[in-house]
This record gives sequence, C-alpha cells and structure tokens, in this order.
Amino acid sequence: MDLKNFIKSLSIVHLLLLGVLVVITIWVIYKVNSFNSNTTIEGMLLYVVPLFAMVGYFGSQWIFKKIISSIQIESSLEDKLRKYKSALQLKYTLIEIPAFIGLFAYNNSGNALPLVISICLIAYLAVQRPNKGNIIKSVPLTSDEQAKIEKA
Repeated sequence: MDLKNFIKSLSIVHLLLLGVLVVITIWVIYKVNSFNSNTTIEGMLLYVVPLFAMVGYFGSQWIFKKIISSIQIESSLEDKLRKYKSALQLKYTLIEIPAFIGLFAYNNSGNALPLVISICLIAYLAVQRPNKGNIIKSVPLTSDEQAKIEKA
C-alpha cells in the first residue's frame, strides 16, 4: 500500500465532502437571503436539527473510537489503515448528514438556528482533516509502522 496515495485520497475525499457542504451553504444563504430567529414557527425541523446535530457530533466521535479500538496491534498495516479509513468515512458521514438537514431546515424556514448549527458542523468537519499525525495518534501502531507513516 502506498501511504502517500492513501493519505492523499483521504484528504481528497475530505475536501470534496467539505467543498460540497460549503457550496450548498453559500447557495442556500444566497437563495433564502433572510434571517429570522422566530421560535414560534411551526415545523418539526426547527426542533429536530439540534437533536440530529448532537447525535451526529457525539455519535461520530463514539463510533470512530469504537471502530479504532477494535483494531488489533498484531494486524497488518493495510488492515489497520483500511479500518481507519472506514471509521473516518463513517465519522464524516455522521457529521455531514445533520449539516445537510440543518441547511434544508434553513431553506424551508429562514430561521437562523439551523443555519448556525450547520455552519458549526461544517467547521468541525473542516478540522477533522486527515493527516499523518492523526493516523499515528489514533491507530494502534508498532514503532516500525509509525516510522513508515512518518516517512510517507
């Protein structure tokens, strides 16, 4: 497995997911072109968005840690990185879905709360960018495997 290409592919996937969310956010803000903070708006989405955001945020961290903790130190580096990639993609998905729901709710209501929540989730997704340091810190690696990743 080519580690440079592995890290590059993870970074590209992350950038694409983030880019799509940013473009849709800009489009929705431009389309709606108004903000309100009226909490008397009837509609379930206004109340569901914060719940989904919390479930997405905490769930992404919990599931990521659960998958990473299942990696055995005796496994091959390829298996470890495959599980890391799966865990990372699931983490991104659990952050991205509530952000989309928030943008949908803002598009329908014009209420700023779902938009702010979505922007916070997008910012959180942005700082989750994959890099060598995160791999070394997250995945249980032998010293030889750490050296390989650092050299990549």
